[in-house]
Amino acid sequence: MTSHSHTSKKLGIIAGAGELPIAIADEAKTFGYAVFAVALEPLADKALSSHVDEIQWVNVGKFGKLIDTLQKHGISEAVMAGKVSKTLLYKSKITPDLRAVKLLFSLKDRKDDSILLAITRELEQEGIRLLDITRFSGSLLASEGVHTKRKPTEAEWKDIEFGWKIAKEIGKLDIGQTVVIREQAVMAVEAIEGTDEAIRRGGALAGEGAVVIKVSKPEQDMRFDVPAVGPQTLHIMKEVHAKVLAVETNKCLILNKDSLIEEANKAKITIVGYSGS
Repeated sequence: MTSHSHTSKKLGIIAGAGELPIAIADEAKTFGYAVFAVALEPLADKALSSHVDEIQWVNVGKFGKLIDTLQKHGISEAVMAGKVSKTLLYKSKITPDLRAVKLLFSLKDRKDDSILLAITRELEQEGIRLLDITRFSGSLLASEGVHTKRKPTEAEWKDIEFGWKIAKEIGKLDIGQTVVIREQAVMAVEAIEGTDEAIRRGGALAGEGAVVIKVSKPEQDMRFDVPAVGPQTLHIMKEVHAKVLAVETNKCLILNKDSLIEEANKAKITIVGYSGS
């Protein structure tokens, strides 16, 4: 009689906001992983619990508890998925624990990459290796070309090319990954507020017909902060009557792709995978 083996691979998901943690969990399961989520309060989506084998909620400021929780569950491989906005550092509602405070004090600056690399190092010292997120989201990567019925107009293509260079430059500086363009003028550059707010701001300034471009950083680390767009992105574009969403081919994730494209077609919004001229 063969005993049932319990050596099933376990994956930890450190889950922030948005739809990405759910998409990663679903994908990891198809690879035969048992999925354990550390859901960061107050960010992670409550719906995540029905997509994972086990879940534990940990306040986003409690880095020590996060590590303990992963170790207790025997997690040696994990991914970070979903947004954890840096604005949390500046809001009094989040009380960082000692471990988080020490981490923040060890930083040379508070750029996203500095924070995320420091977290990655700490996790590795504790025997938890962060995996490249595209391992579990390969099917979500944007492919080249126009995904929707509506194609960009000639003027919109010009805006995409123009905005692309600017988005790459702000990415190089680790400021943000998204720009909003109208008639070859910059309406908004994403910084700490995140993509949604940048689209809202830029779209409102542009009036109708804004073009949104989202790219990866030139030195993009695929273990974290991989650019992603999803239903929420489209929802805000509709709100401000933006017309085009251009995302970097093979470097940007499109969440709920099929329903997103269907939704975009209904709204006569263009989604395009682009890789620079």
